[in-house]
Amino acid sequence: MNAAGTIDRPLTHDPEKQAPMKPSLSEPTGSATPDFTTSGANASRQNRTRDMQLIPEALARAHMRERLCDAEQERQAVHLAVARRMQRRAERASLRARRALAMAVMQ
Repeated sequence: MNAAGTIDRPLTHDPEKQAPMKPSLSEPTGSATPDFTTSGANASRQNRTRDMQLIPEALARAHMRERLCDAEQERQAVHLAVARRMQRRAERASLRARRALAMAVMQ
């Protein structure tokens, strides 16, 4: 099947390989606004699209940074809780040793 493409189903999606548009006979010549582009406008448009493409990456980086900070804070909280528990255990052992020494001296 060697049929030409239609608007809905073009033969190719590459704009350079598509057939050029022919002006319609119903439109008067020169009715369209003149086509003008400046390199500055193209460059800013390209930067804007590049920035738009990089937004999800920046959001992912920020999310990972936030999760790393949360994990670090959680680690510090766990360390602090363990240190306090060990300190209480050492204090109780110290009190037991003192009582034992006092009982030994009393007898």
